[in-house]
Amino acid sequence: MDQLVSAIEQEYLKADIPDFRAGDTVRVDTLIREGEKERIQAYEGTVIRRLDRGIKSTFTVRRLAYGTGSERTFPLHSPNIGSISVVRRGAVRQARLYYLRDRTGKATRIRERRDR
Repeated sequence: MDQLVSAIEQEYLKADIPDFRAGDTVRVDTLIREGEKERIQAYEGTVIRRLDRGIKSTFTVRRLAYGTGSERTFPLHSPNIGSISVVRRGAVRQARLYYLRDRTGKATRIRERRDR
């Protein structure tokens, strides 16, 4: 039974997902449906968590707009996600950055990671 479910899930996995992790700043292009119209809306912010569970993988992006923080959790393999692009790589030492919820302004800055 598990093999059958995993075989079906393999069909829906996306292959064009960039390598990103918590602390990175990403831009997620999301497909928005309003009535019969469709448009793509960008959501840019810091990844505060990433959960890898196959087809059930999700990631949470936090952004500050006009002093107010908002978070959005995206399913990684959803057909409503147009593209994910990494804007900046962050150097953090934790996998979950929930401490950013209590901070605003310059206190939310994350050092840039320099890969070799």
